[in-house]
Amino acid sequence: MIDVLIAGGGYVGLSLAVSVKTAAPHLAVTLIDGAPGDAWKKDERASAIIAAAAQMLDVLGVWSGIEPEAEPIRRMVITDSKTADPVRPVFLTFEDEAVEGRPFAHMVPNVALVGALRKAADNLGIEIRQATAAAGFKSGDHAVSVALANGETIEARLLVACDGVRSKLRDAAGIKTVDFDYGQSGIVTTVEHERPHEGTAEEHFLPAGPFATLPLRNNRSSLVWTERTRDADRLIASDDLVFEEELERRFGHRLGALKVVGGRRAFPLGLTLARDFIAPRFALAGDAAHGIHPISGQGLNLGFKDVAALAETIVDADRLGLDIGSLAVLERYQSWRRFDTFRMGLTTDVLNRLFSNDITPVRALRDFGLGIVDRLPSVKSFFIRQASGLGGQSEPKLLGGLPI
Repeated sequence: MIDVLIAGGGYVGLSLAVSVKTAAPHLAVTLIDGAPGDAWKKDERASAIIAAAAQMLDVLGVWSGIEPEAEPIRRMVITDSKTADPVRPVFLTFEDEAVEGRPFAHMVPNVALVGALRKAADNLGIEIRQATAAAGFKSGDHAVSVALANGETIEARLLVACDGVRSKLRDAAGIKTVDFDYGQSGIVTTVEHERPHEGTAEEHFLPAGPFATLPLRNNRSSLVWTERTRDADRLIASDDLVFEEELERRFGHRLGALKVVGGRRAFPLGLTLARDFIAPRFALAGDAAHGIHPISGQGLNLGFKDVAALAETIVDADRLGLDIGSLAVLERYQSWRRFDTFRMGLTTDVLNRLFSNDITPVRALRDFGLGIVDRLPSVKSFFIRQASGLGGQSEPKLLGGLPI
């Protein structure tokens, strides 16, 4: 019988497998992934990894393989304007390091992140079964029986669903969600520019939603461009000339001529929060537990927080001789993560509603608030530590740079 069966081969599933196996090598950990074996190599996106998550990856021994591809975010600039405004006044800037010598975040290509985690999983002897999805499961007193799409059945002491925001396993467990569709889509692409960005990330609050530029290596930037869904669909379907013209209107010319060097895709944006994170012999992690607006850049890092908390819960229970799949054990994980997740979901929801509009009194109020924060160093320092993930007093050990 397998001890921990993980459904989902993205960064959440892989980092959970590596975290558990690193701390408890005797536990049998298997990961199943419905995608083909090389599908992850085609992901052109990049993600912001906060300082606490980088510390966790360092403890797991994978950060050294990621860092050569990572670009530190040394400065964050926030503006608020209309698309046609000739000048974009800067209302808030962050220039700080969360800890000595460590930037508060890095931009990392998803291929580098997943590749390093897969290498670590292989080195630890974690079985990864590709093109094999879980079709359903049934929980018993001592094990969970998982039916695979190919007709096989696997028994495990604990099943963890890391299968995305539209998790089929979450539905099979009967776990309800809170859902809201923002009517927005996030356009993701990569651009190359003439002048260096010097590690600066910018977030322009425009009437349709935030337009974020995030620094990558070699004079490139990753874009997360929020538009109303109908406009995003039109832009994705447009020819290169129209797309780049609309892009330049929002990006500006501060970094010289632009060239789109990656594919462009649009993802629907909404809020999805699981009402429960656990069921008998079952737990949710990552997007299966929560899908939030990218306005704060915290979606991926919420997944790492889930991993750190769940891995510590599993390993501590195992060391005490407890049943790692029991509700009594899993309740620790749920209590650790549910409040923080709902708080972040509410925060991103409020921010999106506050900034994705062109109502004059609201704009005046939010700009005044940004200006006040910019003039209060202690408040800015608090926000930057929170954004880096280093502000909590009861965070899991991995996020504090400590082994389980």
